Amino acid sequence: MTRLVLSGGGTGGHIYPALAIGDGIKRRWPGTEIFYIGAKGGMESRIVPEAGYPFRGVSAEGWQGRKIGNLANALKADHRGRREAASLLMALKPEAVIGTGGFVCLPVALAAIQKHIPVYIHEPNAFPGMTNRLISNWAKRIMISFEDAAAFFPAPARRKIAVTGLPIRESIIGADRDEAYSFYQLSGSRKTILATGGSQGAARINRAMLHVIKELYGSRDTQILFATGRRDYQQMEAELDKEGISWKGAAEGSNIRMLPYIDRMDLAYAAADVFVGRAGASTLAEITLCRLPAILIPLPGAAENHQAYNAASLADRGGAVMLEDGKLIGPLLLKTLRELIDDDDRRLAMSACCYQAAFGRALDDILDVLAEIMEAGNEGGVQS
Repeated sequence: MTRLVLSGGGTGGHIYPALAIGDGIKRRWPGTEIFYIGAKGGMESRIVPEAGYPFRGVSAEGWQGRKIGNLANALKADHRGRREAASLLMALKPEAVIGTGGFVCLPVALAAIQKHIPVYIHEPNAFPGMTNRLISNWAKRIMISFEDAAAFFPAPARRKIAVTGLPIRESIIGADRDEAYSFYQLSGSRKTILATGGSQGAARINRAMLHVIKELYGSRDTQILFATGRRDYQQMEAELDKEGISWKGAAEGSNIRMLPYIDRMDLAYAAADVFVGRAGASTLAEITLCRLPAILIPLPGAAENHQAYNAASLADRGGAVMLEDGKLIGPLLLKTLRELIDDDDRRLAMSACCYQAAFGRALDDILDVLAEIMEAGNEGGVQS
């Protein structure tokens, strides 16, 4: 029986692709044992067990943007985490380690390399994270979501690269548009703007959207499905109430549907004609597969500015418009939205560009790369 270790953490952009890969492995190769090694106390320590995978935690801390004193603590945690990971790998004896990035991957991958366990890495972003760049020379194979990412890896590592795309939830594709309108209390006769800043929200996007909502409230042609994030929801609710704006959707005769969080992104995408939001790798994988024209506002504090690279990759192909967070104001966002909503031909062209940029076979292509683990049997097991 083949046994594998997944590792990735810090953000959902590293965790969810790892889980998608794990699910794909189990479907293609039933009986495969999969364990997940992540950071103690990291968000993966909660998400992974809920997804049904055995979780093991090691010490790990991020280091980017830290002061010297904190960097020293991060290096100590990394050294401790490497020892802990080596002990876990000796006990688990996996045929391979599959990493999807995040600082916890560094001690796990280095421990695996030291034990002569093959390491496979998947890089979700257009600009590779530091961990994946550091271990790429020793990785057996490197899978990337954006073709642009290849140039940022060391030259000797590039021959091992396969452009696969990013695996996403199967439910995202093919959701019914009429069901989406009904679920979110939207009108089927209006074009829909879908706007979100993520689960916690984004203050600058919310402020700009407040202006957009005030200007488009009551429109017969356009409606807005807007997720504020839980942090700012009550404040946004108070702002709209103060303006006399109804925000509960078509059920109350309004063209505005505001929520703290969107649970059914598959239906939200199905209802949308234009997307407004951040430029995480998973978001780009989803909107391109859904052929959804987008206005992307990269998160300025993202590690190594990777969201800007992600957004530029799609914008350069014609599938999105990129706006800077620091320059985002309501009138600019409204102008950009009106240009897209009022131009059917432009949206159709952007949709076609999204389709060309999408990777509909991402998970299958990743599994095809990983098939060599299964063919190798136990040859990659732990050596003392």
